[in-house]
Amino acid sequence: QVQLVESGGGLVQTGGSLRLSCAASTSIFSFNTMGWYRQAPGKARELVATATRDGSTSYVDSVKGRFRISSDTAKSTVSLQMNSLKPEDTAVYYCNAVLLPPYGPRQNYWGQGTQVTVSS
Repeated sequence: QVQLVESGGGLVQTGGSLRLSCAASTSIFSFNTMGWYRQAPGKARELVATATRDGSTSYVDSVKGRFRISSDTAKSTVSLQMNSLKPEDTAVYYCNAVLLPPYGPRQNYWGQGTQVTVSS
């Protein structure tokens, strides 16, 4: 069973930075896509950033230019560097990994989440 463990959340002031890390129990190269989602109170879970096995990255418009997703296959970690944080970035952030086997259903894995709070 794949496990994803996030770390790095916390409380920061507006304009500050945080770096989230997600450690996988297996090689991240196994996954087709890894990403970060977030969920604020009373809102739906939102895709923040993704990184594919071929190195492509994508971001939701609201974080473009401020957040950066990166992966370290040697350490089996995926990180999210968050700069110029805003109060609206406050949410629980979840690591996600997707495996698309050649035969069989899509496999979707989630971490337990880490709280990010940005004070105004």
